[in-house]
This record gives sequence, structure tokens and C-alpha cells, in this order.
Amino acid sequence: MTDPDDVRAVVDRIVEEHGRIDVIVNNAGVMPLSRLDALLVDEWDRMIEVNVKGLLHGIAAVLPHFQRQGGGHVVTIASVGAHEVVPTSAVYSATKFAAWAITEGLRLESDPSIRVTTITPGVVESELAEHISDPGAQSAMRTYRRNAIPADAIARAISFALAQPADVDVNEIIVRPAAQR
Repeated sequence: MTDPDDVRAVVDRIVEEHGRIDVIVNNAGVMPLSRLDALLVDEWDRMIEVNVKGLLHGIAAVLPHFQRQGGGHVVTIASVGAHEVVPTSAVYSATKFAAWAITEGLRLESDPSIRVTTITPGVVESELAEHISDPGAQSAMRTYRRNAIPADAIARAISFALAQPADVDVNEIIVRPAAQR
């Protein structure tokens, strides 16, 4: 997702092989949490590259096809980090707020035939926490992830949004574990 030419090539190949593309689920993301004073600038840059620029590359690759074919659906996986900041999440939360804002902007700017949905998960079982290099953030994340929900909960939310009739645009779904308050 960090190379716009690669993303465009994949989307173009899908259209070439299948005649069209109807949905993109922008799910690429990294979460190397740390306090700002840890100065893990390379990790911040990677989050911006994947979480923000990767989303933009996906949109840029599918939007011309959606416009040409008269419809499509963009689904962005954001995070509750888009709505809350906790110690160690400043940069991650900023990227997820950017993902939410970019997706909302796309919804407002697009023709109604292009549907746009943000899925905003709380803590989900995934490998994201395995890439946290900061010891303090690792420890906090172990506690936070005790009540994770399975990834298929997010898949069901995506399926719900996609299954709606063409005149219904599900703007955002926030999915959290019941124990996450």
C-alpha cells in the first residue's frame, strides 16, 4: 500500500481480469505505539506511510474505475483511536483520525453512486500489538487487549455495510468489545 504504482497495478489487473471492481477494503495498518518523548520517528513515519498514504493510494487506484463504471464502495478500517487518544497513541490516533477524515471527505465529495463506509473497531484480535517496540506501550497493550473481539466481528460489520441496497450508504460503524468502555 505504500507504493502508489503497485496499488494501481493490482487494481488495474483486477479490472482487466474481471471487467470491474466493486469494493475496496482499505485495511492496511500498523500500530507501533510509543510515547512521543521516545522519539521513535522512523515508526511514526511508517505509520503515516501505511495508515494515511496507503489509504490515499487505495482511493486513487479505485476512484477512476468507480467513476467510469458508475459506482463502487470504499470501506476504510479506522480505529477507536480516531476518537480517543491515550498515552502512547498520539501518532497512531492521528493517523486513524486522518483515515476517518479522508474517508468522510470522500463520502461528501463523491457522487451518490459511490458508497463510502468507515468501520471503526475497538480492540480486535490481531497481530498489530506484536510490532510495538516500546516496552511501556507493550505492557499497557497487554492489559488493553484482554477483552479483544475476534476479527470476524469486523468482517460482519463490513458485510452489513456492503449488503445494503444502492440507496443506503452506511457512513460509519463503531464495533467494540462489550467490555471495552
